[in-house]
Amino acid sequence: MARNLKKQNTIEAPCNCVPWLLTLLRIGMGWIFLWPFLDKLFGLGFSTTPENAWLNGGSPTTGFLTHATKGPFASFFQALAGLPVIDIIFMIGLLFIGVSLISGIFTRLAAYAGSLMLFLMWLAVLPPEHNPFLDDHLIYPLILLLLSGLQAGRFFGLGHWWESQKLVKKYRFLA
Repeated sequence: MARNLKKQNTIEAPCNCVPWLLTLLRIGMGWIFLWPFLDKLFGLGFSTTPENAWLNGGSPTTGFLTHATKGPFASFFQALAGLPVIDIIFMIGLLFIGVSLISGIFTRLAAYAGSLMLFLMWLAVLPPEHNPFLDDHLIYPLILLLLSGLQAGRFFGLGHWWESQKLVKKYRFLA
């Protein structure tokens, strides 16, 4: 006689602060992507000087891909530095990931895109500077995937509204 055992997929939070913490984590991760977009676009003087701003003809990828890359994949990534198509993909990615996470829509796609971007950046700097293997380029993707899995866009974001849209109901990967 077979027994039908149901798998428990629920997590009980130790306090009701978890939605707030997920919200802060989601918005914080979104800002980690949106800020470099703004700095590289306008040259706000943090990582990008005004004369190197994308709007002034600078390349948002040249600095990192030319000077920060090392290790076994350095020549591959250095060859991509300054290519207009790479600049466009990179900037659209930063904007999409940042705005999506902050607003709570497209959270799943943003988590996957952000994880891919960070993994590629990790490959570009192998081995990481302060640890032979692990750095923020591997930890942040775990946070992004956690936010996606816990549907963090629903907490104090537009996630509930977004998921109620016909298109998103039909194509769940857009959630």
